[in-house]
Amino acid sequence: GDGQADLENHGGEYKAVYAYSLDHYDYWRGALNRVDMPYGQFGENLTISGLDEFDSCIGDQLRIGSALFTITQPRVPCFKLGIRLGDEKMPRLFSESARTGFYLRVPHRCDRGVEAYVRLGRENMAQTLIQALEVPELSPEWRTHIAERLQHSRRGAN
Repeated sequence: GDGQADLENHGGEYKAVYAYSLDHYDYWRGALNRVDMPYGQFGENLTISGLDEFDSCIGDQLRIGSALFTITQPRVPCFKLGIRLGDEKMPRLFSESARTGFYLRVPHRCDRGVEAYVRLGRENMAQTLIQALEVPELSPEWRTHIAERLQHSRRGAN
């Protein structure tokens, strides 16, 4: 009974589940000056305590009860998040906060991947991006995004 309204941008093998950190809710209550923010507010399927984007990697496995999931890509919010929260600036604020959560798929094997987020100014960012392209669990959308980012950075270095 759980349907997707926008199958082009949501759902499917690499975006089967959207996970978001319970710990981010306090940040958003303060940042948005809101007291009432029920869990699931950001459209997540799972709200997980202790989930941290900077300590998580694409390809990492999460075991929740008897279910096993693999991180495939960070969430990139669209205008609909702004509509849901009544603030057109919310998609930009959400992205800039790096508190975006990530999409999960049901895996067939268990391995440690590469970082899901690359911090600005990181010395070996290109190497991390190259490693990310080698992770089979990386979603096709982010595979294209990373390849374009690498190509752009190489053009800028010439």
